Amino acid sequence: MPDEPDPELELTSALVPFFVITNGRSLPPDQEYERTALVTARQDAPAAARTLSPEAQKIMELIADGFLAVVEVAGHTHLPLGIVRILLAQLEESGLIIVRKPVPRAEGVDRELIGAVLAGLRNRFGA
Repeated sequence: MPDEPDPELELTSALVPFFVITNGRSLPPDQEYERTALVTARQDAPAAARTLSPEAQKIMELIADGFLAVVEVAGHTHLPLGIVRILLAQLEESGLIIVRKPVPRAEGVDRELIGAVLAGLRNRFGA
């Protein structure tokens, strides 16, 4: 009877390929990209991109001609968002991409303050 591998030791989980794709790295805390952050390749990046993993090369091809949101990159590559974020962190550390963080949400407007400003402008300019 042939030796059967211990099922607990088998690495057949769907996560194993993702572990390999990211070289076992996790996302650095200072590079937690929001889904709407925009990424693009640097002008001089195509030459350096030839030595990247196939997944990173695919990302570089997608963002070579303009900006894409992080979530769009994940959608086009069919990779989980967490994996895309790790690959983007590697690309940013290598100086191959530019990341633009999303514009922060506007704070609530103080209506009394706006009313006072409008009243002051009306008094000043006689409108």
